[in-house]
Amino acid sequence: MGDIQRKANESGYATLSIVGRRKPFSELRCERIGNGLSFWIHVGINTVFDRQGYGSYFMTRRIIRRLRQERPDIIHLHNLHGYYINLPLLFRYLSEEYDGKIFWTFHDCWPFTGHCAYFTAAGCDKWEKGCYKCPNKKVYPISLFADASKRNYMDKKRMFTGLKNLTIIVPSKWMELMVKRSFFSNYPVITVNNGIDLKTYSYRKPLDELYDKYGISREKKVILGVASVWDARKGMADFLALALELPDEYQILLVGLSSRQISRLPRNINGISRTGDVEELAMIYSLAHVFVNPSTEESFSLVTVEAIACGTPVIVLDTSAVKELVSEDNGIVLKRHGVEDYLDAMKKLEERKLSREQISQTAKKYDVDEYGKKIVDLYSGL
Repeated sequence: MGDIQRKANESGYATLSIVGRRKPFSELRCERIGNGLSFWIHVGINTVFDRQGYGSYFMTRRIIRRLRQERPDIIHLHNLHGYYINLPLLFRYLSEEYDGKIFWTFHDCWPFTGHCAYFTAAGCDKWEKGCYKCPNKKVYPISLFADASKRNYMDKKRMFTGLKNLTIIVPSKWMELMVKRSFFSNYPVITVNNGIDLKTYSYRKPLDELYDKYGISREKKVILGVASVWDARKGMADFLALALELPDEYQILLVGLSSRQISRLPRNINGISRTGDVEELAMIYSLAHVFVNPSTEESFSLVTVEAIACGTPVIVLDTSAVKELVSEDNGIVLKRHGVEDYLDAMKKLEERKLSREQISQTAKKYDVDEYGKKIVDLYSGL
């Protein structure tokens, strides 16, 4: 959102971002509408009744009041799950009162399912015709009791397809295909790849202190994995299996683990909690021998592009959008992901002798400035 807003400001637009949680942008016109009490009530509603998007009533009324005051020509929606929006209130305003352009970026598949944001790992295709008996009920957004997936699906279909002047933006061709198979099939869908700051994510010679800080061996080849949250979808089990048969010349380094996950790691996996220092993260990408992304489903994968931009070859799965980021010049896409498959892929990458410069060149098309420009061009119909 921030990248888009900055580019829109440069192009002469008057902008306002509204966020439900966490800190608003300090250098941009941005307002946070939400509080802890509203959030936890909304969490409770979903945990018991499986109704993500049916809390936050008063917070959403505040958002609508601000929209009425601003009277925007364009409204750009992003993630509407996360316990901060009341869907019936918002979409009643958008469909019955608002007459400007609406853009909606889908960062995951939640807008067209009855419950989950990702369904590939569960092998579920119910979302194509109508959800019921959700196999992901206890996966985010977690419901411990009710299964309202059928009702949620019908409600979303009714609310979301009632919009006028809606354009859907997705970050990958894989997501575009999913949307066209959903109840959004009658709306225009435009693919705009996500972008990263290529000045930040480029090869950086790792400092000696970095190895010492995280206990990284200088003698071993580092197999790197990075995620904001390491859950089953992200492929933690693949790293644990790989660790059991990994030759001694390798060491696995995982970034983004919880303290509990770190305490349970085998000896040849080194765990780091999430780092907010992007320059340090760029150095971690740069010291890796190979970056492995074993996630079963991604709508894009910024971490994979960040690794490529730092000149590190990548290994990914062919099950979702990540495969679109990989070519002969930067990595390998696996159809199977057993231990032998990973070991064989690493051997093939070594045989290719790809240079860091050759690899990093393939990330140039994901420049964040170009990403922002493409979105703003859509606003003006270019």
